[in-house]
Amino acid sequence: MLQFTAGKLPKHNNVSWRGNSCVNDGESDSSTLFKDLSGGYYDAGDAIKFNFPQSFAMTMLSWSVIEYSAKYEAAGELNHVKDIIKWGTDYFLKTFNHTADTIDRVVAQEFLIDVQSLLLQSIFMGLSLKGKFFGQHKYKASVFSYRQVGKGDTSGGPDPNDHYCWMRPEDIDYVRPVTECHSCSDLAAEMAAALASASIVFKDNKAYSQKLVHGAKTLFKFSRDQRGRYSTGTEAAIFYNSTSYWDEFVWGATWLYYATGNNSYLQLATTPGIAKHAGAFWGGPYYGVLSWDNKLAGAQVLLSRMRLFLSPGYPYEEILRTFHNQTRGMIQLNHGAPQPLQYVVNAAFLATVFSDYMKAADTPGWYCGPHFYSADVLREFAQTQINYILGKNPRKMSYVVGFGNHYPKHVHHRGASIPKNKVKYNCKGGWKWRDSSKPNPNTIVGAMVSGPDRHDGFHDVRTNYNYTEPTLLAMQACCSSCCSIW
Repeated sequence: MLQFTAGKLPKHNNVSWRGNSCVNDGESDSSTLFKDLSGGYYDAGDAIKFNFPQSFAMTMLSWSVIEYSAKYEAAGELNHVKDIIKWGTDYFLKTFNHTADTIDRVVAQEFLIDVQSLLLQSIFMGLSLKGKFFGQHKYKASVFSYRQVGKGDTSGGPDPNDHYCWMRPEDIDYVRPVTECHSCSDLAAEMAAALASASIVFKDNKAYSQKLVHGAKTLFKFSRDQRGRYSTGTEAAIFYNSTSYWDEFVWGATWLYYATGNNSYLQLATTPGIAKHAGAFWGGPYYGVLSWDNKLAGAQVLLSRMRLFLSPGYPYEEILRTFHNQTRGMIQLNHGAPQPLQYVVNAAFLATVFSDYMKAADTPGWYCGPHFYSADVLREFAQTQINYILGKNPRKMSYVVGFGNHYPKHVHHRGASIPKNKVKYNCKGGWKWRDSSKPNPNTIVGAMVSGPDRHDGFHDVRTNYNYTEPTLLAMQACCSSCCSIW
């Protein structure tokens, strides 16, 4: 995940073709109170820092460490993965007043992007904007207030921005505005989940763990006090669109309960009314699909853990039993929409975790109607999905870069596609590398690309991000799921 690292590179960086980048984020934007916003992670093949999906990635990575720290340690990667998490949480602590008990704003994202130009480019390239997805990955837009920056005139060329330009992050020299939000329950609750889960990972560092817990409490209070989705009524709804904040309430409260032991968070997480608003009692095509937009399936598995091991009883038992019985729906995927592999690996992780929970609780399986399914079925499902991603598929292609002999060579990633040769390519200067038919000069080892279409088709073309773009979310999910079944 270090290929997505922003700011002054950490000591544990081992990616030779990366360097310090965007170290002055926040300093040049007079509209924000937050002046040191260096660090964190870029979202994908560009240089945008979306705090909502980034928070979810850190939450899920922390969960994998909490469940499988022994496996990480056996692989010699425990300290490394903790460094990766801390790089994210250190950045989150910069995005709001983490020492306060009450706040009125958080930073939502940092980027410069011309929405009109992006739409036109997508139309020219024949890429679909239909449904919930935009291009290769879903851009979150309903957690923060969004400002459009730049010109829409593509004939004369827009001002430099993070999608129009094809530059190494290390060479970016244009101003990067900061977007704050004052009513963004989904973003704040997800950030609270990220800090709360990480506080458990760092429980051996009492001072840092307590700092994370305090920040999580402050964020969660803000999410409850200042209700709203960040994209409502804005053009931001095109990008990373959040459909609801109720699932983040359940998710964030659950992680805060595990981090603090405070029953008020458990009471909130198991409130039937909140569960109803989160969609716990009806189906739909995306029911049970864990993603950055919908955390309900993850929360259900987390709360099933409590029911299996702690049996908290009244007044929590009824909703916990409901969540436990509904976890069987978690292996649904995204029905042919772009970037399928991110959802596959999330499902594989949940399946393995739930299987391990049942085995630890001496529960051999469960009934779905008249049919009994053993816990092994879930783990077998997870294994087949990971095997598919690593090459056991009709194309015999590994969708994880650097794994095996046959993997994507034209990954949609600016830093990987431009050589580190002491030449600074400006905004348009990098286009020749974007449009080159040659393989990337830098191998983004370990990155999982978007993946094939519903017919197992795949085009290893750099400009077609629906197939070849890696994301922070996908890389984290692949790491977590592979560790879980190892």
